[in-house]
Amino acid sequence: LAMALQEKGLLAVSLTGWQAGLHTDGNHAAAEITALHRRRILRELESGQIVVVAGFQGVDRVGDLTTLGRGGSDTTAAALAAAFDACGCRICTDVDGVYEQDPREFPHSRRYDFIPYDEMLAMAESGAKVLHPRCVSLARKYQVPLTVLRTGAESPSTVVGQPERLHHSLAA
Repeated sequence: LAMALQEKGLLAVSLTGWQAGLHTDGNHAAAEITALHRRRILRELESGQIVVVAGFQGVDRVGDLTTLGRGGSDTTAAALAAAFDACGCRICTDVDGVYEQDPREFPHSRRYDFIPYDEMLAMAESGAKVLHPRCVSLARKYQVPLTVLRTGAESPSTVVGQPERLHHSLAA
């Protein structure tokens, strides 16, 4: 992605998880994010770069590369949004939002326009694949609304968040 941006004449840099300051526990193949040190990303942004961070991986306390497991890229995106106090996080996937049932298996399933964190977390913990429970948990903890949409599309989509916060942010 950084290379494609550069070909368009934009300043862009690609960072691995460890270069971006993503620290994890030592649980290889299912590591959890323990900290995100923003120094390098901030330095790149201040120099005018568009920063592209590889998801799904980080580094443990002894410097070994770790992977986050299923949902790791979405979890990385939510962690970055939280670390930078973003107003939200867009999760691009192969479906245009969150559905009551998998729309590939149940084509008439209803898509949610909005779903609260707790309800999405319950769905994810029950096996829904659109978002990993760790991604939703992290977004809920730091109150980062998630917008789930099909890659390359602007709408339709589903917002995962806190109803009061969403209402407040729209009213402000």
